Amino acid sequence: MTQTIAPRVRTLVLLILAVAGALLAGAAPASAHAALTGSDPTQGAVVDTAPSQVSLTFSEPIAVGDDSVRVLDPKGERVDKGDPANPSGTTYSVRLVSGLPDGTYTVAYQVVSADSHPVAGAFTFSIGAPSETTVSVSAQGSDDGLVGWLYGFGRYVSYAGFVVLAGGAAFVLACWAPGARVRAVQRLVVSGWLALTAATLGLLMLRGSYTTSGKVGDVFDLELLGDVLQTKTGAALVSRLLLLAAAALFIAVLFGAYARTADAVEPDRDAEDDGGGDDGGPDNRDLTFGLALGGTVVAAGLAASWAMSEHASQGLQAGVAMPVDVVHLLAVAAWLGGLTALLVALYRAPVETPVGRDAVRRFSRLAFGSVVTLAVTGVYQSWRQLGSWSAFTDTRYGQLLLVKIALVAVMVAVAFLSRRWTQRLADARVSEAAEEAERTEATERVEEAVRAEEAERAEEAVRAEEAVRVKATERAEATERAEEAVRAKATERAEEAVRVKATVRAEATERAEEAVRAKEAVRAEATERAEEEKQPAGTAPAEASGTSEVPGASMAVEPPKASDASDAEKAEAGQDSVRAAQLARQRAAAEAARQKRLRDADPNRFGLRRSVLAEAGVALVLLAVTTVLTQTEPGRTEQDARAATAASSSASATGQGSGAVSLTMPFDTGGKSGKGVVSIDLDPAQAGDNALHVYVEGPDGTPVDVPEVKIALTLAAQNIGPLPVAPDHVTTGHWSASRVQIPMAGDWKVEVTVRTSDIDQVTVSKNAQIG
Repeated sequence: MTQTIAPRVRTLVLLILAVAGALLAGAAPASAHAALTGSDPTQGAVVDTAPSQVSLTFSEPIAVGDDSVRVLDPKGERVDKGDPANPSGTTYSVRLVSGLPDGTYTVAYQVVSADSHPVAGAFTFSIGAPSETTVSVSAQGSDDGLVGWLYGFGRYVSYAGFVVLAGGAAFVLACWAPGARVRAVQRLVVSGWLALTAATLGLLMLRGSYTTSGKVGDVFDLELLGDVLQTKTGAALVSRLLLLAAAALFIAVLFGAYARTADAVEPDRDAEDDGGGDDGGPDNRDLTFGLALGGTVVAAGLAASWAMSEHASQGLQAGVAMPVDVVHLLAVAAWLGGLTALLVALYRAPVETPVGRDAVRRFSRLAFGSVVTLAVTGVYQSWRQLGSWSAFTDTRYGQLLLVKIALVAVMVAVAFLSRRWTQRLADARVSEAAEEAERTEATERVEEAVRAEEAERAEEAVRAEEAVRVKATERAEATERAEEAVRAKATERAEEAVRVKATVRAEATERAEEAVRAKEAVRAEATERAEEEKQPAGTAPAEASGTSEVPGASMAVEPPKASDASDAEKAEAGQDSVRAAQLARQRAAAEAARQKRLRDADPNRFGLRRSVLAEAGVALVLLAVTTVLTQTEPGRTEQDARAATAASSSASATGQGSGAVSLTMPFDTGGKSGKGVVSIDLDPAQAGDNALHVYVEGPDGTPVDVPEVKIALTLAAQNIGPLPVAPDHVTTGHWSASRVQIPMAGDWKVEVTVRTSDIDQVTVSKNAQIG
């Protein structure tokens, strides 16, 4: 059974990665979170006179740069001047050069929404009548190419790394303390940290190109990187890197000091134990509490780096949405990351540290709490991002959200199966424990009877042995007395024999000595006579040597040294110890393999592993869907943009005001620098609230500031007015006023008073059709 697990795991993992990749590849990164809800002139509009500016209104605040909005004439030449301005709310405008000829003009914009996503688009309007144009500007943004794909992949990796890092650490601290010593779990958590760190650095480098040109070469542009660091998203990425440094210290303590002090608890303790495996002393409990508190703070900070720069930071109730988003991300990490750690523990934990049923039960309770939290926070986020039931089916965001809800439902169903396998595993262990207790009790009774019978036999044996010892003692004493008498007689006879032998030996010795002396005397006389015969006269005989050397007599045969034998014995003993150690390791490996086969053969544990693997597979796809969801325009925004577009189209079809009324009036106050041109834009030029913009230019067409500008509106046909308007100064040569109330439609006279000095001023006027 276990031989087929690895191929199945590989096949399932490859399938899951393919699905996740397809989701990421099929994502539409250009669908950002700020939408163009209006423009002046509107898309496709034909105006009679050239406007002095082009205004764009978005669904939320955006960030604009020097070239964020471009207006091109039919030949492709730029006719906008100055930087885009933000006169009010979410409306942004760019000035146009004066004296534009008739024809079709193209407005192209590329901005960054407040929740960090780029927004790009283009539309046309015409002056006088439509004409041919050489401009070809598509709505493709900087995030549609390779850089956009890499940025989306980096976001997925960062989410996955955070989930594995935070969830794996939570699993160890809350569910399975011995897991801190398991190498596979350590690798999992460290891999999450490395993935999140690498993805964050990559996102920081890609961000500049992602929001501007979309070119790969601009990824390493230090000027763009400096601009990114000054944005909200750049600050969030940098703060995430700082928090990851603190997370590295947390991991070092978790798998260092905590792993050394964590109790080597039995994997299957009693069900009444609800702890996380930490039954050590006060110091260990303090360390666990400190790690739990510090880890929660770091994880919350990492989650906040997303909440403060994406969906939650904009729109309705941002102050409530951001902490809710943090809690939502933490719950996701606790559930999916803990599930991944449990899967690794079930497949890779060593035999001596298996994950037990109590650890699975504790994770089951943690996952249940996480699912409840996800449900509550998810309902709030869905209401905030969708706004209506129809958005579930009418918007891409709602459709993806339905897919996410379905995947969560599947995960919950599989988790229910996992709980059943856990319960079966626990019941099997309880049943085995009961049978073991019965067998132990029966064995104890048998052993008690055997011990009693053996005690009786032992007492009888002791008594028999005592009698034998008494008889043996008596026989030994009698034997000893007889032997004593025999020894005394033998001693006397031996002494007598010794004395006789000594006397005989002494006499023999004397006779031998006398014979030797006689032989020596005869030999000496013979020697003297022989020497006298051989020596010439006057020569002394040479002294006879009484000794002669025998060649080789001085050589002795040395016995073998004792140290050589000792060294041989030591070498043989060393080889025996090495063989014994190898044999012990082989036996330990065989025993570990046998125990692993027995553990894997357990049908309940095998079922639990399969169900957890299925959960992890669905979790990978769910994470991919979530990543795509964060890059998709919220349903509320998409529906608002559709409504604004429909209203604009309806207004154009009925001829009801196609946008702002633009009036241009030259003035001359008569003083120094008293000449110029004042332009008035009134949007939407309808009865009710209107936005009014005033622009003052010098004779050369450059914006100039004047001490005072006042506006008055008069409807002479109805005796209304003059209605004063006091615009606020926005920038050089630009004033604006919002919520200008025009009570009814008609031919209104617009009077502008321009004061260029303390005494020089003039009032100019023009009529405008309102409504």
